Amino acid sequence: MSSSRSRRQVRLSRALGIPLTPKAVRYFEKRPYGPGEHGRARRRTESDYAVRLKEKQRLRAQYGIREAQLQKVFEEARREKGRTGESLVELLEMRLDALVLRAGFARTIAQARQSVVHRHIMVDGKVVDRPSFRVKPGQTIQVRPRSQVMVPFQVAAAGTHRDVLPPVPEYLNVELEKLQAQLVRRPKRDEVPVTCDVQMVVEYYSR
Repeated sequence: MSSSRSRRQVRLSRALGIPLTPKAVRYFEKRPYGPGEHGRARRRTESDYAVRLKEKQRLRAQYGIREAQLQKVFEEARREKGRTGESLVELLEMRLDALVLRAGFARTIAQARQSVVHRHIMVDGKVVDRPSFRVKPGQTIQVRPRSQVMVPFQVAAAGTHRDVLPPVPEYLNVELEKLQAQLVRRPKRDEVPVTCDVQMVVEYYSR
């Protein structure tokens, strides 16, 4: 990640109140307040709209997606049975880039997306270069054999990213040394390592 992009991610992390990258985690430990010179002083009560907007931005930032993409998945979640907010996170979590990150093949969501776009990732033996590709339960994700010799993937296979990532969730079966993972079943919201009040997001879009 370039240093300017890295700085932007740290700023965004501080604005949203959640660390979006391992580097941001370190910043948070040192300065647990918002960005800008008035970051420390900001203690005003936010409006309901601002609170909902912030939760929506938090969710978007953690998956690194555009507004239009989030809206599209929200509409899909709304058509499902059950709670819309929970469905929303579950559907987002089945994105290929999100699962590449959860499996430990990348260190950040940006790195995971890059791996997919640059055609390093296969699903059931076929190269898929769309980060938004929806992985189905039972499908296998793997780093392409030709790409496995590259340094970033060798680093991943050695388990180096595990120290900065949450534990592998139960819906994923990962063989890290083979750079292979299977989505065993659909994720459940409470297992997904994402910080977000999903009900606020639903209220934001339902206004």
